[in-house]
Amino acid sequence: MTSADLLIFDLDGTLIDSSRDLADSVNAMRAWLNLEPLADHHIYSYVGDGAPTLIRRALPGLAEPELERALSYFLTYYREHMLDSTVLYPGVREALDLLHAAQIPMAVLTNKPVRFSVQLIEGLGLEMHFFRIYGGNSFEEKKPHPRGIEALIAESCASPNRTIMVGDSAVDVRTARNAGVIACGVTWGFQPETFADAPPDFLIDTMDALADRVL
Repeated sequence: MTSADLLIFDLDGTLIDSSRDLADSVNAMRAWLNLEPLADHHIYSYVGDGAPTLIRRALPGLAEPELERALSYFLTYYREHMLDSTVLYPGVREALDLLHAAQIPMAVLTNKPVRFSVQLIEGLGLEMHFFRIYGGNSFEEKKPHPRGIEALIAESCASPNRTIMVGDSAVDVRTARNAGVIACGVTWGFQPETFADAPPDFLIDTMDALADRVL
């Protein structure tokens, strides 16, 4: 017996360290607009609500037509460079291997565009671990709307009280709360400091701690 019917993972900042490639892509876009680069820590604080919001935060005050052009440039650049430096966080592959071997249903729910999410997971060799990958454009609503979790629960026939949403920010905790599932926070990633405003049900310092808890 395991303690979970379904594990749902955020992507950036939870499974993968994509910080370098995201920062480089944002600053490449700013250079294209003849703007000065932003400090990495500012860019990291903008991550988590999807690419359009990331670009709005990185280009405050820009008019809508220019924002759309900038978003298009960013997505094109990022598509070509998203695996330059992106890696799995330490221990993620080993923990996912254990959970997959135990036949725990696992899925990814991220606000990143779904085609990029799929390419990243395939590029890092994890495509066999997840029965579904949903991105920020998979539904009309992004996290923290519960629709993504609700769809995954329905597809896997899981019980909400035995479903765990794992993420690195308050967005993930609020998504879990809105869907009535358990919230697990990771202490690494982009925005674990936001847990002060939205505390998860439990925190883990390494991904194998989740495997130990579930198995």
